[in-house]
Amino acid sequence: MSSSPPPAGFDLTPRTRIVFEPGALVRLGPLSRELGGTRVLLVTDPGIVAAGYAAKAEAGLRDAGLSVAVYDAVRVNPTTEDVAKCLAVAVGARVDLIVGLGGGSSMDTAKGANFLLTNGGEMKDYWGVGKATRPMLPLIAIPTTAGTGSECQSAALIADAVTHRKMACLDPKAAARIAILDPELTLSLPARITGVAGIDALAHAIESAVTLKRTTVSWMHSREAFCLGIASLPRVLAAPRDLDARARMQLAAAFAGIAIELSMLGAAHAAANPLTARFDVGHGVAVALMLGPVIRFNAADPAARAIYAKLAVAGGLAGTHLPEAAAVDALVESLAPLLHAAGLPSNLARAGVDHAAIPALAADAADQWTASFNPRRVSTADFAAMYESVA
Repeated sequence: MSSSPPPAGFDLTPRTRIVFEPGALVRLGPLSRELGGTRVLLVTDPGIVAAGYAAKAEAGLRDAGLSVAVYDAVRVNPTTEDVAKCLAVAVGARVDLIVGLGGGSSMDTAKGANFLLTNGGEMKDYWGVGKATRPMLPLIAIPTTAGTGSECQSAALIADAVTHRKMACLDPKAAARIAILDPELTLSLPARITGVAGIDALAHAIESAVTLKRTTVSWMHSREAFCLGIASLPRVLAAPRDLDARARMQLAAAFAGIAIELSMLGAAHAAANPLTARFDVGHGVAVALMLGPVIRFNAADPAARAIYAKLAVAGGLAGTHLPEAAAVDALVESLAPLLHAAGLPSNLARAGVDHAAIPALAADAADQWTASFNPRRVSTADFAAMYESVA
């Protein structure tokens, strides 16, 4: 008879339809019409414009008989100012459907504008869970990276332009109605961005697997996301035009996004956010640096250690004969070669972080919402020790 605890309960309603295949961008126009769109706001960034993807999306929408307004000034780590500018375009065009095309920042900006366009107020009014009281416009999310999984989440992550505090605004109404996964859109990504995004997806899979909110369904998505990502990211970094590997990474990111939606994140993201806010370290870089220390910290919890070991075995990093502690070591040790292959910094100093700021960073990290879902309680001193380990 098994001694394992009974499966945790869950209430599952998939909110996002996923359309996945190479070349799927051509379906944007018809899918927009299916959702009743007539006046569309396309939210994207200058890099996507330069790559020609924004023009293809706009052409597809116009070919379907839709009018299109474009906001193409999305910045990395969008703030309330960015949302306000996007909102102004949406209001001027009287849009009835929104398309977010790009990385997580484009989708966050699109969601943020959707909150304010439909519910009014300021972004801080929606900081937390389920604060929107009115329906929101249909959203189609089209990722051009394979990392954030924002296309399968109901959260908008927006930083306050004054305090730089990142606000997580979650509401089921903010989730995309449709996510279009077209791996061809990721072929032009440089190695560094590919690596940053890919490690972010792996971090989502690893963290969501062990949180206090984990369930049987979230574990299924975490495990599959990790297995896809750990096998495919090295292939993509070695052969950027490998469409099959790109496709698998895009699925890994989406599945990890679903896992986050079901089970949240933990201490690695709590530790990463202050690095971004105080030193402008890219989110994926910050998470990549903190993931190893957090895994080692959490592995002191027997349940978390067992899950990490299962991930290592499932991902082909360790054999079933290894003790759990050795499997956890293999999991942590698999991360450094990925950082190196992507040209990412190996410690905080190389990422531009001032060692003297560690006490303040640790205090900020302990105050982050995602820390509350970590399988082990994390104190300010614990965060400081983790920062020191990669200083």
